[in-house]
Amino acid sequence: MALNTVDRILTIVITATITSAVWIVAGGSLMEMSDSDGQRGSTRPADSVPKIADGSQTVDIAGSEGAPVDTVVSADSLNAEGPTQPGEAETRNLMVPVLNVRPADLTDTFHRAPGEGSALHEAIDIMAPEGTSVVAAAPGTIEKKFMSEDGGRTLYVRSKDRQTIHYYAHLSEYAEGLREGQQIRRGQRLGSVGSSGNASPEAPHLHFAILRTTKDAEWWEPASAVNPYPILAKKQ
Repeated sequence: MALNTVDRILTIVITATITSAVWIVAGGSLMEMSDSDGQRGSTRPADSVPKIADGSQTVDIAGSEGAPVDTVVSADSLNAEGPTQPGEAETRNLMVPVLNVRPADLTDTFHRAPGEGSALHEAIDIMAPEGTSVVAAAPGTIEKKFMSEDGGRTLYVRSKDRQTIHYYAHLSEYAEGLREGQQIRRGQRLGSVGSSGNASPEAPHLHFAILRTTKDAEWWEPASAVNPYPILAKKQ
């Protein structure tokens, strides 16, 4: 009888040992699978694409349907060999891009954070009644024109030397015939002040940004934002 009891105890111990070993092996495999899945999850998704920073509005170059969509990205990824500051000739010729708005009417909103956890504004908001004409701050080529979820009706205008991009957002409408690839002159009408995108209808304005980039960079690649306020305000 005592022998049978000992045999049963040994059988229980051996069974428990084998079971534990099985669970250890299985658990290790599960952990390995989890780590592998985690690595796959942390990589950039297949439909993710490079983006350009434009202050409170940032954009993807394409979504699942190939249409532009918005996302958040920092402009700090440019290295020391990237964009330089705009030259004196360029800043001297820059004009306030909203008609009937004087330099003295401008407010420096470049460093304003729209909300807690939000990226810096990195642009200025030029307040004006809806429908006021928006004009080109400088000559260039329309590199991108599209409806953005955040920026609404937007325009990216690139300078002749390809190192500066002027970004215009929240337009209520585009000037008739405006198209990508079109060369525009300083002061040419681009559209009207509005509140398209995420702007408040009670405060129509032009969101205007200056982005310094490199000659070979695409319009959507990260760029270094320059504060337009001191450039435009000193013209008074």
